[in-house]
Amino acid sequence: MKTYRSFYKPLAIGAPTPFAEPPVALERMIHFVPPHIEKMRAKIPQIISQVDVILGNLEDAIPADEKLNAREGFIQMANENDYGSTKLWTRINSLESPWVLDDITEIVTRCGNKLDVIMLPKVNGPWDIHYLDQLLAQLEAKAGVTKPIQIHAILETAEGVNNVEAIATASLACTG
Repeated sequence: MKTYRSFYKPLAIGAPTPFAEPPVALERMIHFVPPHIEKMRAKIPQIISQVDVILGNLEDAIPADEKLNAREGFIQMANENDYGSTKLWTRINSLESPWVLDDITEIVTRCGNKLDVIMLPKVNGPWDIHYLDQLLAQLEAKAGVTKPIQIHAILETAEGVNNVEAIATASLACTG
């Protein structure tokens, strides 16, 4: 088990210091975007000021043959827009998928300073959060990301619900 003090230290040399308290932000309206569709990405500049969160969805709503295009579309969407006070999230593929490692590495290294939250689907236990948290710290350090990227855990299995307390306390990076 981590000691209290170790929670407030970066998990990798050069990674940003974790938030002592999660930033408080309104998340009243989250606009999910299928980033593989250019027509949808083109609407983002007009939508930014109308929502609290823009979320590029890479997971279930994206057909398998469009996964790579969705990732590239998200990176393009992230880098081509100024989000101001609107938060930028992405819902990556689940940890057992063949796309997830590239989702994480490509997005963090190519647009990490713009990204506020990675939504992780199908979280089963704290081990899923620990894995993503450590990987994020390493990639944040490598890419020179200056603010920690938070993790939003989605519980979609009985095992995840059974482990909710351990998941919620697995990392300071967890938002929900």
